[in-house]
Amino acid sequence: MPDRQYTDPRLAALYDLGNGAGRDRDFYESLAGPQPQNVLELGCGTGWLCHIYARKGHRVVGVDPAKAMLNVAREKPNGDQIEWVLASAESYVSDQRFDLIIMTGHAFQCLLSDAQISNALATMRRHLKPTGRIVFESRNPAIEWDRHWAREVRLETETGPVMCRRRMLENDAPDELSFAWDYEIDGETITSRSTLRFASCEKIITLADAVGLSLVTLFGDWSEAAFCRNSSQEMIFTFCRKTGC
Repeated sequence: MPDRQYTDPRLAALYDLGNGAGRDRDFYESLAGPQPQNVLELGCGTGWLCHIYARKGHRVVGVDPAKAMLNVAREKPNGDQIEWVLASAESYVSDQRFDLIIMTGHAFQCLLSDAQISNALATMRRHLKPTGRIVFESRNPAIEWDRHWAREVRLETETGPVMCRRRMLENDAPDELSFAWDYEIDGETITSRSTLRFASCEKIITLADAVGLSLVTLFGDWSEAAFCRNSSQEMIFTFCRKTGC
């Protein structure tokens, strides 16, 4: 289930302040060409990328399991041009087929079990056009991520700063990291607990192959450098249907 930073409207309203534009946004924006395409984003959150695609004339569906996030997404420019669907990546069902299916913001790492990953990949395969592409990223488990992540973040809002402090929690599995963010809002502490899975590239490729997907590219950063197992921070995958390659 989504954690509180996605389900609590007060925290959902802060999400974009702590997740601004970066090279990942430029990378994903470049994937859809100049001609109108059908684009599906699973785990779309507040929908920043959906809005970029819609502004460029693409037909966009944004799917997320958190109502509070979709409510933020609907209020942005171009929100009425996008189809918003309340569903998980595993449960989404549609008659539509897509040229491009994406999962951004490391949302893929919220899939904690092999079954969840397989079901999400099967959803992508089922809704992909024969010549379409699936693109998503996951963090490289070889990196010591706790050393890279900020332990305190100051978010500047219209009503004043909000302090967010991170603390690590016990993990249920060796390839998971669990942590909590404590948000100080109007004298109240709101705690959001999260768990992310750091599946290996081999695990992801194997599960994708089992549902009928073939690996096209694997990049290690947003400049499309080759993935290096020991040093790349990102694992950026592109898959296609086996029958469409």
